[in-house]
Amino acid sequence: MHRNIWHILILLGLLLLVTACGQSNSSATSTGSPTSNTPSTGTGASSPVITEFVLPTPGGIPYEITAGPDGNLWFTELKSNQIGRITPTGTISEFPIPTAGSEPGDIALGPDGNLWFTEIVGNQIGRITPTGTITEFSVPTAGSQPLGIALGPDKQLWFIENASNKIGRISPTSTITEFAIPTANSRPFGIALGGDGNLWFTQVVSNQIGRITPTGTITEFPIPTARSEPQDIAPGPDGNLWFTEIGSNQIGRINPTGTITEFPIPTVNSGPFGIALGPDDNLWFTEIVGNKVGRISPTGAITEFPIPTGNSKPYGIALGPDKQLWFTEELGNRIGRITIPK
Repeated sequence: MHRNIWHILILLGLLLLVTACGQSNSSATSTGSPTSNTPSTGTGASSPVITEFVLPTPGGIPYEITAGPDGNLWFTELKSNQIGRITPTGTISEFPIPTAGSEPGDIALGPDGNLWFTEIVGNQIGRITPTGTITEFSVPTAGSQPLGIALGPDKQLWFIENASNKIGRISPTSTITEFAIPTANSRPFGIALGGDGNLWFTQVVSNQIGRITPTGTITEFPIPTARSEPQDIAPGPDGNLWFTEIGSNQIGRINPTGTITEFPIPTVNSGPFGIALGPDDNLWFTEIVGNKVGRISPTGAITEFPIPTGNSKPYGIALGPDKQLWFTEELGNRIGRITIPK
């Protein structure tokens, strides 16, 4: 039941929770009153400290997050239709997206020093400068539902088209090219640049990991566990790609030749989603249902840490310029920071 519910919520960009009348908000800044917690899970001084910062806009549903060129973290707000920025000290600013109800999804740093993001309902790719100026570009295929986005080795942005079953590419000058995925209705979701110079992406419904070269050649690799529903994906320190399996409650690892290894998460039905490489050369991931952040070593050892705010629904996670890990809390309406003891 949990798997089916969260599959629907995540795959459709929380369309069951978000109404079509989301409104833009004026730019706002808030220092907030952070709360911190030293999790009981782990071993003494080696345990990370989690600090949370409340968003100025109530019910914004912070979604994905990435490091910016300005030393700050940038994130999308799905329901309030804004792009947020948080400084390493926790000051938050918000910038409304011109297209109403666009439902911004993923966000990534571009080669031009700007942040680029997807608009799930708006069917556009957005660009925001470090000063907050937003420009939007329409995706050629109508109703494509762009989701994940990542910078490629060719200095272009590559993105997922969930509904149209394609991988898109947009240049800094806004030229968009689309590539059809071989498996029909595969429902691609997350995408990341691998150490081999290719882009790797997850396919939720077809239960595969895909690889696309800079010239557009796609290869697909089946995941051993049936209905694993792979979500986010990130490069590891070992030259492999690591991904979350929300359906099978595992973390997966795929090497450049396509060999997949899976590691079960200790907490049952934890709902693993976001994943990112940490400053300690481990992979860190969020647990939507377990309300924890997890850490997995390159050898597969997993440790979990509870989040202070209950039922916060942690989602996206990214390494910040400050070498801390930052994550979004959808229902907690907060941005979390993980400080790892040195």
